[in-house]
Amino acid sequence: MNGNRMEKEKLNRKRIIGLRVTEIEYKCIEVQWKASTCSKLSEYIRKCIFRKQIVTTYRNRSLDEFMEEMIALRKELNAIGNNFNQSVKKLHTIQKVAEFKSWILGYDLEKKIIFNKIDEIKNRINQIAEIWLQ
Repeated sequence: MNGNRMEKEKLNRKRIIGLRVTEIEYKCIEVQWKASTCSKLSEYIRKCIFRKQIVTTYRNRSLDEFMEEMIALRKELNAIGNNFNQSVKKLHTIQKVAEFKSWILGYDLEKKIIFNKIDEIKNRINQIAEIWLQ
């Protein structure tokens, strides 16, 4: 197949090829795939089949572990922000109580500080993730 036709076929992949392998064979393929820059197993296998260049990378295990922790932390921060917003929305429904009115007024400043810090952390995680994925 020539390159131009391959590009057209790439856009319209309808055919599926099933291939059975042993657990050991799969683990071997998986290790090689994960050592490559291919983001999907199908992409890696296509490159193998059509003898295209496969770029491999060296991954820093400690950085991989750090990124996993940062991704989990980002999810937790999002959950904290969501819970915080839900709590405040509930408090807004009971504004008739004078004590809550003053708390709600002070809440806006605290919310801005918390969400700015969460955004800073998320942005830094995203920056590190972009470097890590290269």
